[in-house]
Amino acid sequence: MDKKPRVFGISFASVYPLYVQKAEKKGRTKDEVDEIIAWLTGYRGEQLQRAIDTKVDLETFFAQAPRMNPNAGLIKGVVCGVRVEDVADPLMQKIRYLDKLVDELAKGKKMTSILRG
Repeated sequence: MDKKPRVFGISFASVYPLYVQKAEKKGRTKDEVDEIIAWLTGYRGEQLQRAIDTKVDLETFFAQAPRMNPNAGLIKGVVCGVRVEDVADPLMQKIRYLDKLVDELAKGKKMTSILRG
């Protein structure tokens, strides 16, 4: 059996503050990070807070996402040296999508273009 990538077992609660920090360092807000997460996964408000409080791992976070955005496939480009549209593993691709969206936020892109129109 193939060993799962270690990142799948990392809790969403441990990466969330890193996303917020990355955005805030570039003058963006936690609310904008939350908006990106809501757009991609459907997690909003209490649902998002519960995912953080219960420390679900990334695998569970994406598996239980209220609604993965059907436009997620429009997310293209490179994050961490990896072209997101070429990531073969569906879970790893979702993780990379979120990385890429937060990256674009930190780079000063407009929300309308980050959220793929």
